[in-house]
Amino acid sequence: MNNEILKNISYGVYVATTKNNEKSTGCIVNSVMQVTQNSLAVSINHNNYTNECIKNNKKFAISILSTDVNDNIIPTFGFQTGRNINKFENIEKITIDDIDIIKNSIGYIVCEVIDSIETETHTVFIAKILDGDILNNQTPMTYAYYHTVKKGTSPKNAPTYIENKEQKQGYKCSICGYIYEGNIENEPDDFVCPVCKQPKSVFVKL
Repeated sequence: MNNEILKNISYGVYVATTKNNEKSTGCIVNSVMQVTQNSLAVSINHNNYTNECIKNNKKFAISILSTDVNDNIIPTFGFQTGRNINKFENIEKITIDDIDIIKNSIGYIVCEVIDSIETETHTVFIAKILDGDILNNQTPMTYAYYHTVKKGTSPKNAPTYIENKEQKQGYKCSICGYIYEGNIENEPDDFVCPVCKQPKSVFVKL
């Protein structure tokens, strides 16, 4: 099986948000699909706290991220768990139908779960669309853009994660997973990660 063929399937970059009692949480997702005029499906890993919370709450929102998304959104929602932190602590938000939405996004879709399908690793939630609106006139970020321009990596819980068995020489950002190829020590002291804007000190040698 040549896994490279899967990279030719188009994806976007979104944040799925929900609530568990009074606590808001969410995670980065890329597998969102409109099923009918008023329904969509989203795939979320079993290990994600967001998966557990959606099962309990039965409601969630999808915030559509743009190429100009704030630098802290992807590291916060993609590489940390809501079990341990308040993901919305430093995030501008609006609240729609009791669900927190990423304010720095193109827009949102609020959904109610009507069915689900369990796979070996992920739950595919099928949901009725309750509300939605455009917040900003920006360009949607595709997963191809995220990988080729921002040089981002897929978290292990992402549906599109493929293990890289040929480890490259370089350094890895311990916050967002960005791989710097080469010797990062040659970069100036004010070098920052191009994805999450964290300093050179957070990089670890591979």
